Amino acid sequence: MADFGGWEMPIEYTASGGGVLKEHVAVREDVGIFDVSHLGKAMVAGGGAAEFVNSCLTNDLRRIEPGQAQYTLCCDEDSGGVVDDLIAYLFRPENVFLVPNAANTAEVVRRLQAAAPDSVTVTGEHENWAILAVQGPRSAELLADTGLPQEHDYMSFVSGEFNGRDVISCRTGYTGEHGYELVAPWNDAGPLWDALVQGGARPCGLGARDTLRTEMGYPLHGQDLSLSISPNQARSGWAVAWDKPAFWGRDVLAAERAAKPARLLWGLEALDRGIPRAHMPIVADDGTTIGEVTSGTYSPTLRRGIGLALLDRSSGVAADDEVAVDVRGKATVMRVVKPPFVESHVR
Repeated sequence: MADFGGWEMPIEYTASGGGVLKEHVAVREDVGIFDVSHLGKAMVAGGGAAEFVNSCLTNDLRRIEPGQAQYTLCCDEDSGGVVDDLIAYLFRPENVFLVPNAANTAEVVRRLQAAAPDSVTVTGEHENWAILAVQGPRSAELLADTGLPQEHDYMSFVSGEFNGRDVISCRTGYTGEHGYELVAPWNDAGPLWDALVQGGARPCGLGARDTLRTEMGYPLHGQDLSLSISPNQARSGWAVAWDKPAFWGRDVLAAERAAKPARLLWGLEALDRGIPRAHMPIVADDGTTIGEVTSGTYSPTLRRGIGLALLDRSSGVAADDEVAVDVRGKATVMRVVKPPFVESHVR
């Protein structure tokens, strides 16, 4: 167990045997389940709720319909840095359900509450709802066996029922595999978890969650995105609706985009036995530091070290170039690549 965003979270489930590696393989080849109830939850409600959210967050809610979800960013108005990345679920124009990261929920809610018009309320619902992520090629089969909906499209959600209680089945996830995130009343999470595990889902912890998301190049806030790492630097500009007239940080981000950011997020693949870790420096042939690893791990799929790193644009480094990462005083050669490191199956 370990502290994560103020919650005590499992790194791995030792009773299942096999540790992180077996949990990772279960998600890539069969089905795994994560308790991600630490993720924040907030409801924005009232007349013009969707319009209000759209004026604050980077993506454009007008691009989706009720019953669909959208990845978006909450940025700082002055710096353009990322306060948090989150999923917005559009129930109707008057109701938008937000799922921020655990450590940032209070700050996202605070900023929205401070900006909300009188017609809109922003309510933190962190401990009202549990979220269970069911991920892997057999996830749809498992949900069908459990009596839950599973035929809807990626980034959409529908209501189902378990033990006579409502469960929202969302076609979302953080692994790169076909999967779902189930939003259920907090007190109903235990029986639902048990039913899914009895149906064959392997319990998975933070260790596998990190190796899976890193193989996909998915950013982790606080490492690959932060108040000091903008969407432009993190290659998350695809989640920014540049044609919108307003969102927090728009002017400074548009200026950075036009000038081109001074650094960019790249992937790294180790060419030897080294494993990159966060904050390790990346050095050029002349010994000059040209970047820093933001996330790093061992890839169970590729069986080599992989990572994400911010590299200075002025260094001229491009895809397929080789760089040296200072791994505890030893120069470890790694190839620069554009993630994902493995094929995505979320279509």
